[in-house]
Amino acid sequence: MSTPVRVLLAKVGLDGHDRGVKVVARTLRDAGMDVIYSGLHRTPEEVVNTAIQEDVDVLGVSLLSGVQLTVFPKIFKLLEDKGANDLIVIAGGVMPDEDVATIKNMGVREVLLQDTPPQKIVDTIHQLVAARGPR
Repeated sequence: MSTPVRVLLAKVGLDGHDRGVKVVARTLRDAGMDVIYSGLHRTPEEVVNTAIQEDVDVLGVSLLSGVQLTVFPKIFKLLEDKGANDLIVIAGGVMPDEDVATIKNMGVREVLLQDTPPQKIVDTIHQLVAARGPR
């Protein structure tokens, strides 16, 4: 049996709504993934450190508060500084379409917004991890 995909789901910033990320966490667990949920109000430093300590394959950042253009540059700088550039970073939640292209250019591998079907989230994560290959 292969090792399950490990995912850290994180809420960064002041956003206090986490119903959606909890639904995603359950969906990924039901699909056989190991899922860690950071809880609310995390800093970029906290989520990067947790992702590295927990040796996750994927860092999923859920945002509803409009901070994506400031949060992701910090996350990618921290990952680079800590030599964890092979970590797959995805985004979810609610954001304007024009921000999606911008954060993908920063290095976010996929953006899965609030209307993304649960099975597409599972499939996307499996595809991204398979394409990256073993770490």
